[in-house]
Amino acid sequence: MSTMLPSEPELPHPSGNGRPTRRAADRVTSPQPMRRATDKAAPAQAGRRATDRDTRPLPTRRAGDLPVHRTVSLVVPAYNEARNIPWVFEQIPNCVDEVLLVDGSSSDATLAMARHCLPTVRSVQQTGPGKGNALRTGFAAATGEYIVMLDADGSMWPGEIPHYLHFLDNGYDFVKGSRCIAGGGSLDFTRIRSLGNRALLAVVNRLYHAALTDLCYGYCAFRRSFLDELQLRSSGFEIEAEMVAHALRSGLRIAEVPSLELPRRSGRSHLHAVSDGRRVLRTLIAERPGARSAAPLAVGER
Repeated sequence: MSTMLPSEPELPHPSGNGRPTRRAADRVTSPQPMRRATDKAAPAQAGRRATDRDTRPLPTRRAGDLPVHRTVSLVVPAYNEARNIPWVFEQIPNCVDEVLLVDGSSSDATLAMARHCLPTVRSVQQTGPGKGNALRTGFAAATGEYIVMLDADGSMWPGEIPHYLHFLDNGYDFVKGSRCIAGGGSLDFTRIRSLGNRALLAVVNRLYHAALTDLCYGYCAFRRSFLDELQLRSSGFEIEAEMVAHALRSGLRIAEVPSLELPRRSGRSHLHAVSDGRRVLRTLIAERPGARSAAPLAVGER
């Protein structure tokens, strides 16, 4: 099941400092209603007694009207991202209760920079190589009711997190960002990445009888209570596709929200489009409904 958010979120300006700007269309332009002459309070009827007051009970507050109280853990895998950490951590909204930086044995000042920018950050050392291993390590250490995963290279704007939490608050189990619906987009799509994403998206929609609009994008959020349902085993970039495949196969309620992918702020990407694309394809085929899937071989574990 897939749902799309119809309204456009506030997006960071690609050439600015990443903070959203208010658009003219976002301002309230409707005038206040005018009081008409007929709206004046009617005079009391002659002979009306105090006991004639309306005694019908007032409407009571529904359970759904109560403020939502939940804790949110943000998992950020990082490998040599010291130059990007300050911008990312500066953008984290107040709705996040816990930030976990999963370090992949960085050789630069990633850990020191993270602690400088956010003294409350929890640093976790991943147990093996690969982004998938880093995410699984962070998920296991998270304590929040909701878990959000975010890249440390600045390609994902943390200001979009409230959109993901909105759907979790309203009954969805797994929320993924989409660059391919109204309000979303990418400033970092190469031709090869775009073609590969569309081809893999067609595969997942066909094999899993889904109607998703984006696949190879790792901006996701889910309820921690469903972590066991996701049965994550991958250690490479294919873990993002594995999460979606297992969520579809398990019948979790999935929502897609618009997301704008920004260019990496500095450094080179660790993604290898062709080799990682093959791993994603093998994962989708092996994990399809009805297949006897075996744990895929992890990077460096052959």
